[in-house]
Amino acid sequence: VQLQAYGGGLVQAGGSLRLSCATSGRTRYSYVLGWFRQAPGKEREFVAASRLGADSTAYADSVKGRFTISGDSAKNTVYLQMNSLKPEDTAVYYCAVRRDFVVSRRPSEYDYWGQGTQVTVSS
Repeated sequence: VQLQAYGGGLVQAGGSLRLSCATSGRTRYSYVLGWFRQAPGKEREFVAASRLGADSTAYADSVKGRFTISGDSAKNTVYLQMNSLKPEDTAVYYCAVRRDFVVSRRPSEYDYWGQGTQVTVSS
């Protein structure tokens, strides 16, 4: 399974970005796809996850109501729409796949990772 995250960039506070994660290889669309982020000097933290194709989604409290995870099965791509961005959202964002049908918030429970894309929010 290969994952490639892209779409990061520099944006002002209050702005929006949409991250994409293209998946390829032996990926089952019904697996769980997660987004995580890691700021300098901090541990990797959960952002959002979804069992695509099923009504099972979770968000970190810090992004709930601002971020939305969605997917396009035809393109094998998952998106993270980020609105009302704040400087504290600045981090490298990673997408990951969990070979299970249960959504998890733990990075250790994900099996495949993309390379990350930088998101910088200026104040």
